[in-house]
Amino acid sequence: MKFNKITPDILDAVKRIAGDDAVITSYGELEKYSHDETEDLRYFPEVVVKPRTPQEIAGLMKLCNDNLIPVTPRGAGTGLSGGALPALGGLLISMERFDKVLEIDEQNLQATVEPGVVTEVFMDEVAAKGLLYPVDPASKGSCFIGGNVSHGSGGPRVVKYGTIREYILNLEVVLPSGEIIWTGANTLKYASGYNLTQLLIGSEGTLGIITKIVVKLIPGPTHNALLLASFDSNEKGCAAVSAIFRAGIVPSALEFMERKGIEWVIEKDGLAFDLKDGAEAFLLIEVDGTSQDVIFTDCEKINMVLEEFGCHDVLFADTAAQKEELWRIRRTMAVSVKSNSIYKEEDTVVPRAALPQLITGIKEAGNKYGFESICYGHAGDGNLHVNILKGQMSDEDWNAKLKEGIREIFELTISLGGTLSGEHGIGLVQKEFMPLKYNDVHFALWRGIKQVFDKNGILNPGKIF
Repeated sequence: MKFNKITPDILDAVKRIAGDDAVITSYGELEKYSHDETEDLRYFPEVVVKPRTPQEIAGLMKLCNDNLIPVTPRGAGTGLSGGALPALGGLLISMERFDKVLEIDEQNLQATVEPGVVTEVFMDEVAAKGLLYPVDPASKGSCFIGGNVSHGSGGPRVVKYGTIREYILNLEVVLPSGEIIWTGANTLKYASGYNLTQLLIGSEGTLGIITKIVVKLIPGPTHNALLLASFDSNEKGCAAVSAIFRAGIVPSALEFMERKGIEWVIEKDGLAFDLKDGAEAFLLIEVDGTSQDVIFTDCEKINMVLEEFGCHDVLFADTAAQKEELWRIRRTMAVSVKSNSIYKEEDTVVPRAALPQLITGIKEAGNKYGFESICYGHAGDGNLHVNILKGQMSDEDWNAKLKEGIREIFELTISLGGTLSGEHGIGLVQKEFMPLKYNDVHFALWRGIKQVFDKNGILNPGKIF
């Protein structure tokens, strides 16, 4: 599809729809919207607009659809797959003004929010009412719920509570044609035709622009315990993960971290953390619930499993401050890694019992192609974030040989029963690897779905496939 540029007449129409104060055209202001948290990529939109209502978005979509202008929807810009980058220019629609929690329905345990609400802000509002919204990605303090929905986000507590797919009941969506629809119903059951709500979740802004979200809530746990276990090898730490579940325990979080990652967090943030010699890998394990006795019993069982896998030491967080400090190590690890080196981050996911083979293969690929990696992630659901560091690699090797190493990591992931992304999405940077996992039938189905929603292909073009 050949797209058109935004002409002065189209720009005037954009301003009439959204208002002059909602439109950005200066180079300096556009720079903020030319990148997200994906490596060092830069793509400038021609125009940015910050609408306030679904009707304004509908008008913008119809205008762009009629004139074949590419449209990129954008949340907070915290994505790691390039999904919010306007790779083909055109109009970028920022959802930052859709920032209201519209209703918290305590009777039905659900809430209606706009997509520009910061995830942690929403979590705190429902927590104040004794309720839990458990989808908490590492960037929860800055990411938007709309972006979480568009990427099928997870976070540490997926292991017990499930991904965002378990918590989205209904969506208000503006289609590329300008039509506004609700995708489903505000009910816990849905067996009325194709489930459009689930189709929109994880679609990375390629099918429609979400303007309202109906979220399921659950009662919040009243107690929790947090343990940090250390091991002398990555493989031992990873092998202990599935054993914890086989022992009948379902933690509320189970995170894996390598020693080097913790060292860099300590160095960057100045944490007073006793990182003992010989501790090469760590599991951060949280158990929650409504009974302190049950939690204590579960912790004892976990300790027994950890001993079987040569656990060196278990630190039990005694206070809320200590718990917060341990979680801060995990949540700030990506920022610390990024500050030390040019890097690429991959988002592999395998059945949890395959984690030891996965991390061994990742390190072997690094030795073969000359790169260092730091791994951490949501081990409880088999989701490992692989941070590949440029370090001493030459620019030539970084730009050429590295891609072969990444391909081998993905081939290994797939051979272990996994797939390319657990929660970051495919977006712009991973789409070339999709044929490793999916065949022509998959691509034909996806393109057919895209065609039904977006016949002119204007919405977030160039993403996923």
